[in-house]
Amino acid sequence: MTQALSEGVVDDRFAGARTAFEANLASGADLGASFCATLDGETVVDLWGGWADADKTRPWERDTIVNVYSTTKTMTALTALLLADRGELDFDAPVARYWPEFAANGKADITVSQLMSHSSGLSGWTEPVDGDVLYDWERATALLAAQAPLWAPGTAPGYHAVTQGYLVGEVVRRIAGKSLGTVFREEFAEPLGADFHIGLPASEDGRVAELIPPPATDASIGEGASTYRTDNPPIDVRATRTRDWRGAEIPAAGGTGNARSVAQVHAILANGGVAQGKRFLSEAGCRKALELQIEGKDLVLGMPVRYGMGFGLGGATLPLPSPNTIFWGGYGGSLAIIDMDAHTTFAYAMNRMAGTTTGDMRAFGLAMAMWDGLGLI
Repeated sequence: MTQALSEGVVDDRFAGARTAFEANLASGADLGASFCATLDGETVVDLWGGWADADKTRPWERDTIVNVYSTTKTMTALTALLLADRGELDFDAPVARYWPEFAANGKADITVSQLMSHSSGLSGWTEPVDGDVLYDWERATALLAAQAPLWAPGTAPGYHAVTQGYLVGEVVRRIAGKSLGTVFREEFAEPLGADFHIGLPASEDGRVAELIPPPATDASIGEGASTYRTDNPPIDVRATRTRDWRGAEIPAAGGTGNARSVAQVHAILANGGVAQGKRFLSEAGCRKALELQIEGKDLVLGMPVRYGMGFGLGGATLPLPSPNTIFWGGYGGSLAIIDMDAHTTFAYAMNRMAGTTTGDMRAFGLAMAMWDGLGLI
């Protein structure tokens, strides 16, 4: 079975994005993928192509969706930013104001902003757990509420690879009275018609691309990872093919969508709170994401980072063309970039995974092509 390298639409300004996208497919760097970009709220690139499965029996279609791992965190952060913009959530408040049980074991002073910026010291469960904990919200959150921080909160960043979603998600649940996935769906996905799910209905399983695990020799996290419990439970990419994983709300890693849905949703942040003619947040509420919360060597990733309110910020180790840009990547290579100055969003989602939590050159090459078309480089 043969097919064109890619389908979709590209504004002439950004023809380089199609060239880069098709080069990834032609070289085998990508098996199947999607890339989408918006400018001033309008879609200027929307591409998809390749295969949805390792055996190349299912083409990657316009409506193919895939688990994007930590790119899900951007949707969780947006949901928290919404509640803060409405005055229902104070990022500077102790988590225990909303979740009293959380104060146990020396955590009374941990703030919501420390959860958002991976600096609360709760980067993993200290009690041994198996993969089933990811599907048991009450157990996952109760264990985190009971344990002590792994380092002094607020003193250093340490990537909360899976726990951040349960921590922020429980604060959202306590405030809104409904799960984070439900708030996200009602407030963002449904109004925008965005095909992104934190908790995927079984009816959509047939559209999901199969993630291809990264090479076993690749490391996804730094040397300090085991010290700070991000290996508990271990990541098992095969779990993403199960109904348990897809149906569960895992707000740091379990989101299912495609590049179009990610770019559509984050057009809100790129355009001062407005998307598709509807206001979702104030401009000030969007720009809250730009506020530096902590920087330094990440205790888990083992690399210098700068974390804003739920997003990564550019800096010396990751220079970006515009200063008011936020981003986040997912394990395997997915990526979201939001530029509040250029009013652009770029999003990439794929199924052939590289061994990284921070995006890779496939996505960066697409971003470079967009920046070139925008005249930013």
